[in-house]
Amino acid sequence: MALILLCCFAFMAGFVDAMVGGGGLLQLPAMFILMPQLSLAQTLGTNKTASLLGTSVAAGRYIKQVKIDWRHLFPIIVTAFIGSFSGALLVSNFHKDSFMPFIIVALVLVLLYTLLRKNLGLLHQHKAHTQLQYYVYALLIGTVIGVYDGLIGPGTGSFLVFAFIIFFGYDFLHASAHAKIINCVTNLSAVGLFLWKGYVIWSIALPVAIANMIGNYIGSVVAIRQGSKYIRLFFITIVSILIIKLGYDYFKTLNAAKREAASSSVDSFLAKQKRNSLLSS
Repeated sequence: MALILLCCFAFMAGFVDAMVGGGGLLQLPAMFILMPQLSLAQTLGTNKTASLLGTSVAAGRYIKQVKIDWRHLFPIIVTAFIGSFSGALLVSNFHKDSFMPFIIVALVLVLLYTLLRKNLGLLHQHKAHTQLQYYVYALLIGTVIGVYDGLIGPGTGSFLVFAFIIFFGYDFLHASAHAKIINCVTNLSAVGLFLWKGYVIWSIALPVAIANMIGNYIGSVVAIRQGSKYIRLFFITIVSILIIKLGYDYFKTLNAAKREAASSSVDSFLAKQKRNSLLSS
């Protein structure tokens, strides 16, 4: 029953992810709750593998239906792959909660900019960049977002969509198509590491992947048919939900840490009082 319910969440996650990213908001928390027997590494590895297979379906659909600028995309693919692998390697050396305020602020700025620029992402018009400018932007986008995906993860697809619109002048449809290909690359890099370490539980990953693939397929079909105006509205909705979800998780973690610190202070005070009492007697 838990696996069936998880597959339902995976389907919804795939549908959302195919258009603007953010599917991890649904699938990963569901896997934590419904599959508590898995270790953290197994949960992340199994989730990432299912997401990779699902994302590949959406990417394939976009490649068939949307014109992809491979010449421009290739440098970002290379740097994103390296960045994601590096982020996955570094994940044990960083505390993710320390990054959350910056991520939340970045998402708020993305949302405000999109809301204020009413026509943002509705027209597809390549920005005129010199070759040097393009490679600088490609290096920046691929490295920063690649490392972020390997190290932290939530909102990677949404950040990629926004980056393609701002830096290269894409509309939401073309930005989503190119972002999905990059997302495949960053997922592949991280999954390679998880497979190498044996953290993928295939009995869970495969059914979840099938559900995610179906969701990704339907989501990409809807995105292609409805176009950039629809995707823009969906993007605003998902980024708003992402801000609320990450903000809630962050403040919940802060409150838990404060309660733990207060409890530790009380225990320390009582221990000190007991020690003083023993010494005085």
